[in-house]
Amino acid sequence: TSHTIRPSHIPHGCSVPGTLASLGLTLFLSLTAHCSHYQAKGFPQGEVKTSLLQDFWCQPASQLPQEHLSALIRCLATQQVSLKAWQLSCLANLATWRGLQGDFRLHPPDLLLFYNLSQVREADCRAFTHRAAQGNTELLANLPDQRMTLRHTALACLGAPHLQLSASDLELLGVLVCDMQASSIVTSDPHVLQNLLRCPRLTAAQSVALNSLLASGRTQLGPPSSWNLKGLQALGSLITYISPHVWAQVPEAVGLDFFYRVVAACRAGQLSQHDARHFVTNFLESKAKLASWRPKRGAGWPCTHGNITAATLRDNLFLVHYDCAQLQSCLGGPVLRANLDPLLQHPLPAECQRIIKAKLAQVYPQGIPEDQLRLITSLVYLFSRTEIGQWNITSMDTVVALLASDVALENQTEAVLQKFLDQNGTVTSALLVAIGGSRLCWMSPQQIQTIQPSEFRLAGVLDISSCPQSQKDVLFAKAREAFHNTRSTADYYRFMRPYLGGAPVEELQHLAQANVSMDIDTFTNLNPRVLQSLSVSNVTTLLGQNVGDLQKARSHPTVSSWLRSLSSLARDQLGLDASHPGPSPSYAASKPPSITHPTLHLTSTSGLPENYTSTPIAGSPPVHLGFLPLSVALPSGLLWLLLRRTSLSPTVLPQGDQAHRHHMQETGGC
Repeated sequence: TSHTIRPSHIPHGCSVPGTLASLGLTLFLSLTAHCSHYQAKGFPQGEVKTSLLQDFWCQPASQLPQEHLSALIRCLATQQVSLKAWQLSCLANLATWRGLQGDFRLHPPDLLLFYNLSQVREADCRAFTHRAAQGNTELLANLPDQRMTLRHTALACLGAPHLQLSASDLELLGVLVCDMQASSIVTSDPHVLQNLLRCPRLTAAQSVALNSLLASGRTQLGPPSSWNLKGLQALGSLITYISPHVWAQVPEAVGLDFFYRVVAACRAGQLSQHDARHFVTNFLESKAKLASWRPKRGAGWPCTHGNITAATLRDNLFLVHYDCAQLQSCLGGPVLRANLDPLLQHPLPAECQRIIKAKLAQVYPQGIPEDQLRLITSLVYLFSRTEIGQWNITSMDTVVALLASDVALENQTEAVLQKFLDQNGTVTSALLVAIGGSRLCWMSPQQIQTIQPSEFRLAGVLDISSCPQSQKDVLFAKAREAFHNTRSTADYYRFMRPYLGGAPVEELQHLAQANVSMDIDTFTNLNPRVLQSLSVSNVTTLLGQNVGDLQKARSHPTVSSWLRSLSSLARDQLGLDASHPGPSPSYAASKPPSITHPTLHLTSTSGLPENYTSTPIAGSPPVHLGFLPLSVALPSGLLWLLLRRTSLSPTVLPQGDQAHRHHMQETGGC
C-alpha cells in the first residue's frame, strides 16, 4: 500500500487486545479510516486500494466495532470491489449479526444476495429486490436454496401471480429474470431483452424463447426484415443466440455490415473467439445450405473463388466469401505457413478449424514448430496426445499460450505440460498463476508432485473447486506440504482453505476444534464421503458463526447427502429437513424471523488437545439470539459457545495455540 499503516489510522474507540493487533486487523482499520476520509473529502474512488479490499478476510474484519464494519461495507460498495462467494457469505452473516442488514441500500448488491431473506421487511421488499437484482447471481452457485428463495421473494414483491411481466416488473427483477421460466420471455414486455443481456448464459429453452420473441416483431427492433445496424448492436451478447432462421430474414446488406463489425471486433481482441464463432456459424448457415458450405466428401472440390492470399485474409468478410469447402480447396501450404496468425484471428467454424489442423499436418509432418504453436490456441483442443507428443515445447511462454485459454481440454493439458517437463521445464508459481488453478485439475499426480512447495506458496490462492475428487486429494497433500510450517492455525486455515476439498476427516475435526468458522462455499466443496464421517456437532462447530448457511445450501448435493445420512433427531437439532423445498414466497417476503431462546447447557471439552482453550480464534463475532430464526436454531452446546463470546474479550492465548499446533503436527494435521 502507498499509505504507511500507523496507530493514528486506527479509528478511535477500537481496542486491539494483546497479540490481536495483527497486520490483517490493522489493515482493515486503516482501510475503513481512509475510505471514510476520501468519501468525506470527495477524493476519486481509486484512491483507496481496491486490490487490498479484495483480500477481505472475515476474521480481522469481525474485530471491527459496528460503526467501522458498517464503514467498511459501504466502502466496498462505493469502490465496487468484487468479492468471492466465500467472502460474501461470511460478511453477510457479520452484517446481519451486527444489525446492519437494514442499511442494504448502501451495501454492495452482491452482498444482498447472501442476506437472510426472511428478515427482509415487507415494506423494504421492492427496494431490496431491486438492489439485489443488480448483483451477480452466479455467486450463489453453491447455495441453490438461497437462489430459489431469492427468486420467490422477488416474485412475492410483485403481488399477485403475473402471467406477463410488465416493463416496471422487469426493471425491478433485473438479472433475476435469468432464473425464470423460458415461457415468461415470450409473454413478458419486450424490455425483457435488457434483462437477458445480463444473463451469463441462456438455457436451450430460453434461447428458443428469445428467437420466438425476436421473430414475432414485438420488440423495439421490429420484425427481422426491418432490422438495422443500430438495432443489432443494441442486442449485444444476445446475437450469439440468434438462430439461422431469424438471420435469414435480416436484410442482406445490414447482415453483412454487422458480420464485418463482429469479425473486426474479434480480430481486435474486443470479442471472445467463442462468442464470435457461435455468431459466425449461425449467420453463415442462414446464408447457404449446409451442404454447400460444408466440405464435400470424396476427392477434391474445385477452387472457384480464387486462391487465398495474405490480402484475402485481411478482409473481415473472408468467411463469407470462402466457406469451409473453398477454404480446403483454395488455401495453399506456403500461404498457410506464412499467414497462420491472421488466418486464426478469424472466428472459424469448427469444420473449418478441422481443415486447418489437417493442412498443418501436411505442412509440418514432423510436428508444428514451437514458434507456430503459440499461434494455435484456438485449435489445441483438436490435437491428440500422440500428436502433441511430436511437438517441441521448451518455453514457459509456449505453455501459457497453449493453456491460458479455456480451449485446451484434459488430455491436451496433461500432454502439453509433460512435453514441457520432458524438456527440463519446471512448473513455477508464475506458470501456475498464468494458466489458472483449474489447470491443476488436469495435471497428473506425478506432474503435481514435481511442483516445489516454495512455488506452490508463491502462487497464492488457486481455485481448484472444479477438480475431480482424486485431484483434490493430491492437491491437498501438496498444499499441506507447502503450508504445514505456518505459524498459527488461523493463518494455516487461510492458506489451506482452497484445498480443503481433499482434506481427510481428521483434518476437518482439528479445524473444527480450532473454531475456524468455515464459510459455506468452502464447506460445499468438501469431500462428500469424508463429510459423512462428521457428526452434527463436528459440522456445527466447523461452520461456527456460518452454521445458519446450511439452510441456504441444503439442496446442494454435498449438503443434501450429509443430511440424508443423519437421523431425524439430528436434523431436527439443526432445524433442517433434507427434503424440505424451501420457504414459500409469502413467508420469505412478509414473515419476520422467529426467535428462539433454548435452554443452555455446557458442552464437554473432551477430545481437545491438552491446554487447548475453548476461546475461538480471534475474529469470531458475538452472536445476538434475536438474529437467529427458528429454522436455523443451533444445538444448545454451540449456542453456549456463541453466547460465551459475548461476555469475553477476544484474546489469543499463544500457549494454547502452540499446544494445538504441536498436536496437529503430531497427528498429520496443521
